[in-house]
Amino acid sequence: MTTPGRTTLAQIAAEAGVSLATISKVLNGRPDVAPATRQRVERQLSLHAYTRRTGTQRGELMELVFHELESSWSMEVVSGVEEVAQAAGLSLVLTVSGSRHAPGDDWIEGVLRRKPVGVVLVFSDITEPLREKLRSRGIPFVIVDPAGDPSPEVPSVGSANWAGGVMATRHLIDLGHRRIAAITGPDDMMCSLARVDGYRSAMNAAGLPIDPAWIRFGDFHTGGGETHARALLAGPTPPTAIFAGSDLQALGAIAAARERGLSVPGDVSIVGYDDIPLAGWMSPQLTTVHQPLRRMGEEATRLVLRMAEGRTPETLRMDLATHLVVRDSTAPPPA
Repeated sequence: MTTPGRTTLAQIAAEAGVSLATISKVLNGRPDVAPATRQRVERQLSLHAYTRRTGTQRGELMELVFHELESSWSMEVVSGVEEVAQAAGLSLVLTVSGSRHAPGDDWIEGVLRRKPVGVVLVFSDITEPLREKLRSRGIPFVIVDPAGDPSPEVPSVGSANWAGGVMATRHLIDLGHRRIAAITGPDDMMCSLARVDGYRSAMNAAGLPIDPAWIRFGDFHTGGGETHARALLAGPTPPTAIFAGSDLQALGAIAAARERGLSVPGDVSIVGYDDIPLAGWMSPQLTTVHQPLRRMGEEATRLVLRMAEGRTPETLRMDLATHLVVRDSTAPPPA
């Protein structure tokens, strides 16, 4: 039997042949899991002596909350939170609730019953009523913030989105590109706006014109990147380079370029954002902005644990540095 605390939820999901979302449902006692699937997951949990929430007492759990578990970068955050939680002797509970802006109101009753040591939330913010309920029960919480700009009084760990947008765009400019487009995320998310503001700043500093039609707001998923890149590349003077606000959108942009018979990077260069593991396996391997998602999860969990010990945080906001990873999807523009 595997030693307790050394097996991750990702490993259990792989061995059971299910997604992390299914693991979350089983851990939280959700009924919408097929009996055979539940049995398979329970068997793996038992095999690895992974502690479930049923019958646990306060002091055994760390809770991690997403609005979705399908995004590739979520695995990086899970890994970071889980590593620090396990080092502290805690098991991890995954919960899915709400929208990208905040967890749903129905989530709070469950977390109050589970009584975790603390909660890490991957959202833009958390509503004041939810904050007060957590505080009244002495449950510290921290937001991992790849998505927005939480209220100043909410502890959060984010990254330098504006600087990432600047670095990606400057890289393309330094290669000689002048017609550069940007496909960022939703227009109601601060990270989307910050990344495209970084793009604008780099273009303006280089004295390059910005065609308003070259700035697109997507959804951070592959389909959005493909749709917007297809429209950009179909124009009379298409861009020679695209800065995509996520690696998944970059993957969609590469698909759109190939659909038109264009090579990447021979005809069009593409830069992504996040540096998920897939970026190094794509063809071509993706030049991208590394967002330290795993470390963001680690630092958020450490902050929760310090607060659980009664220690006051030195700062409520931590922004981690981003950096550019140059691979094979960028090159000088065609002559």
